[in-house]
Amino acid sequence: MEKLSISDLHIILVEPSDTQRKIITTLLLKENVKEIDPVSTLSEARSAVKAHGADLIVSAMYYEDGTALELLKFIKEDDAFKSIPFMLVSSENRLSKLEEFKQAGVAAILPKPFEPLHLSRALNASLDLINHDELELELFDVHDVRVLLVDDSKLARNHIRRVLEGMGLQRIQEAENGAAALTLIKDQAFDLVVTDYNMPEMDGRELSEFIRFNPETTHIPIIMVTSESADSAHMANIQQTGVNALCDKPFEPNEVRQMLSALLGN
Repeated sequence: MEKLSISDLHIILVEPSDTQRKIITTLLLKENVKEIDPVSTLSEARSAVKAHGADLIVSAMYYEDGTALELLKFIKEDDAFKSIPFMLVSSENRLSKLEEFKQAGVAAILPKPFEPLHLSRALNASLDLINHDELELELFDVHDVRVLLVDDSKLARNHIRRVLEGMGLQRIQEAENGAAALTLIKDQAFDLVVTDYNMPEMDGRELSEFIRFNPETTHIPIIMVTSESADSAHMANIQQTGVNALCDKPFEPNEVRQMLSALLGN
């Protein structure tokens, strides 16, 4: 399948403000996007997606008839549309509100206003989700790498799984929290663990400590995926448990590719 470039993208832009819609459209055109389908409401966005799909959805957070979270869940829960990357553009800065989007598998979150550099990076991150580029490893066949993916959010697991599968990883098992992951680890061998931080019953830190201090599993590389700030006290503590790499939500494919190359290439 031929890879898409930014100029190939068909974007649905969901923005209730005429002014903001014009501003974002202008910035997208400057990035060489050719096909932009502007709509202003949730119902119009759903109709546009159903009518002709999209390569990417760029959306404000609030509309007169609903929210971007409703649109995101509509897309992610439909097999026909769930692979469409979703980019949120919002002045919302409440962590609790943004957390919902991070857990649901949004491809990028841009502030209002944003710099052209931020938009370019977000468009390229979205392209990475669309264009599958298999990871090449010296010591492994990427298809044989056994991955345990741990996250209490089904939507987040689906998003991370799609990113990993796009890189050629096929043997992926899922667990909804650390306790469920431990049950799998005790019975099976894994080459990589990708885990969320905040989870019920057993969180990512506790799971990482078990893996790192158990002689049978201490060698397994661990990627911690988190929406926490990388310089928070929690994250400083996490790094002391032997986690090999920290990855932010949204889960950027290029960043993950570099991590996997480093962790599995040795």
